[in-house]
Amino acid sequence: MSLLLDSPDSLTVTSSARGTIKEKPGFNPAEDVAALRKAIEGLGTNEKTLIDILTHRTNAQRQQICKAYQQATGRTLADDLKGDTRGDFEDILLALITPPAQFDCKEYKRATKGVGTKDCTLIEMFASRSNVQIKAMSDAYLAETGKPLLQDLKSEVSGDYGKTLLTLAEGKRDESTTVDAAKAKADAKVLYEAGEKRWGTDESKFIDILCHRSVPQLRQTLVEYKNLSGKTLQASIENEMSGKLEDILVAIVKCVKSVPAYLAECLNKSMKGVGTTESVLMRIIVSRSEIDLLDIRAEYKKLYGHSLYSAIESDVSGDFGRCLKMICGGDD
Repeated sequence: MSLLLDSPDSLTVTSSARGTIKEKPGFNPAEDVAALRKAIEGLGTNEKTLIDILTHRTNAQRQQICKAYQQATGRTLADDLKGDTRGDFEDILLALITPPAQFDCKEYKRATKGVGTKDCTLIEMFASRSNVQIKAMSDAYLAETGKPLLQDLKSEVSGDYGKTLLTLAEGKRDESTTVDAAKAKADAKVLYEAGEKRWGTDESKFIDILCHRSVPQLRQTLVEYKNLSGKTLQASIENEMSGKLEDILVAIVKCVKSVPAYLAECLNKSMKGVGTTESVLMRIIVSRSEIDLLDIRAEYKKLYGHSLYSAIESDVSGDFGRCLKMICGGDD
């Protein structure tokens, strides 16, 4: 628990130091465009070139490539990739050339359209994103649909689970780095009295504290809670709650402790059992590639005893697998 208080906080991280994809030195968009055109326009597509170029440039550099590609050909790179690639491989290449906020927006729309809302996607996205990322996704959603994301989300979710998700989607978590020890003690007591100590649970207290307090403040609260009740807050939530509300509150607690460890767990789940959930794999690997994928790799190895790279290798094949491994970077 004491280690927890000093570990980095991905919910407010803004640097790209822990990403696997770095800016390519001597970057020349015109050169990349020529190579991509050759790979796409020639007889049969040269997938290796597509992978090599798009996984070794930052998203900002890929945006420059897209612009130069359209100027050179009069077509968009996205349209040409759609015409030339298929399935998961097409999806991941398109994800790579989409700006991060638009990509999050696309994933959000995919989770809410059609029959049934994919709650596991919404939980993973809103629990692990910073205020800045949530605001950027909401702005992208408004620009694309003309409607506020919160307004549309309201019609998708309900109950205490819906209330939690909507609170996270406001992106108003406190971001101060100072910890108020007395407040952490007081919050721990409120949570204890709202859950373990009473008959029936007062969910609103959990929602308010877990969705609004800063990460350093909540980390201190987790410590105080354990001192007070003898068990972890996560264990209490699992004990007191059920269904989607339990899922989202546990996800928040895990992200407060460590977003990389939480996402490592999501990646493992996406590859476990029968069939792989490619969309989860792709979303996490692509969206964290310039944020904290190095930390996710380290947590993965710590949790499961083998590298993320080797897990992808044994689980996913073909060009899609090759692309994921390139973004993943190294075999730890």
